[in-house]
Amino acid sequence: MDTIASLFSFITTPVSWVIVQFHKVYGSIFGPDTGWAWGLSIVSLVILIRICLIPLFVKQIKSTRAMQTLQPEMKKIQERYKNDKQRQSEEMMKLYKETGTNPLSSCLPILAQSPFFFALYHVLNGIATGDKIGVINEQLLESARKAHIFGAPLAAKFTDGSAKVEALGASLTDVRVVTAIMIVLMSASQFFTQRQLMTKNVDTSVKTPFMQQQKMLMYVFPVMFAVFGINFPVGVLVYWLTTNVWTMGQQMYVIRNNPTPGSKAQAAYLERLHKHVTHHGGTRRRSEKAIVKAIVAKGRDRNEAERKFINALSKAGFVAQADGVVTKGEAQPVGQTEDGTPSVGAAAKRQQPKRQSKSQRQSATPKAAGETTSLVKSEEPADDKPSGTAGATGANGAKSGSAGRSKAQSGQRKGGPQRPKSPSKK
Repeated sequence: MDTIASLFSFITTPVSWVIVQFHKVYGSIFGPDTGWAWGLSIVSLVILIRICLIPLFVKQIKSTRAMQTLQPEMKKIQERYKNDKQRQSEEMMKLYKETGTNPLSSCLPILAQSPFFFALYHVLNGIATGDKIGVINEQLLESARKAHIFGAPLAAKFTDGSAKVEALGASLTDVRVVTAIMIVLMSASQFFTQRQLMTKNVDTSVKTPFMQQQKMLMYVFPVMFAVFGINFPVGVLVYWLTTNVWTMGQQMYVIRNNPTPGSKAQAAYLERLHKHVTHHGGTRRRSEKAIVKAIVAKGRDRNEAERKFINALSKAGFVAQADGVVTKGEAQPVGQTEDGTPSVGAAAKRQQPKRQSKSQRQSATPKAAGETTSLVKSEEPADDKPSGTAGATGANGAKSGSAGRSKAQSGQRKGGPQRPKSPSKK
């Protein structure tokens, strides 16, 4: 630990200075030698560090979502070059470079607070051993050694013997009970945080090895905290319990207000957003407009929850604009999708001409033929024969007229020379 302490000595003095400043504030309220003053100083240090790490946390969220988006492409590369690990690594790095993603970005908050963790551990370990660290002088050192949290000294560990615990002015039972409860709470908060991420904020439409890794970490991290926690001083357990609770609350806020596309949390969020929009008549907050804008920009690539959201807005008489603003407008027809293209239901409901039965078609044929005959007859030139011969040849004329009409309908020429028959018909 001396090697680690020397590596992070550059931050030990600032951490000890921050703790002392918080101790002055809380010491004036609860007393300088109380566990509340020193315990709240550690909690305040955690909150200050996590506030400073919020930009990294936002970057972590974006990187994690980008990695989830790339999972199908990564799986294709793994299957394509499963026998060539070097080519597989090269293609992976090329994919990361083209998309601007970094797999290590999800670990940035943990890596960033690691120096503070080791610095705090070194400070609390110095309190346990009676060594002055940073700006903590002898007076502050004696005050910290007297501070107890629920009967357990800040510098006591679960593995300490009775002689060491008695030297700190406490009983071994109190130290074991307090440290055990804090270790269980620390592991449980870590498990709940990871489980919340896996069950609510993961795209369930894509099954990838990344999800299996996250599921494995859900059980590995709590076990690691439990194993290493028995060697942490009470002050460090306070630090880790506070940071786990902060992470859990921060993640709950993100999942509720900015969920991962395709997750259960997004479906619940869009349902709440639809109720809010229909109640207030449009989007109000900037975050709501940003999410609606992203959904509209996807077009045909929207997932099921996003399509339901847009269709529900249309049925309620609202229109989602490209800039994320939702305004009152005419509802789209039920048979159309949100992008204006006919849906499957519309194609099924499209009116088709009624199909006639065989008897109807047969009855319609003579009528059509009669109409054709009347047209042909009306277009025939008037007969120039004298009226005296009309009576003598009336019957023959009727026969010849009907024969002429039948020949005209069969495609033969009515007057003039007929076409010679082909030799094959002779």
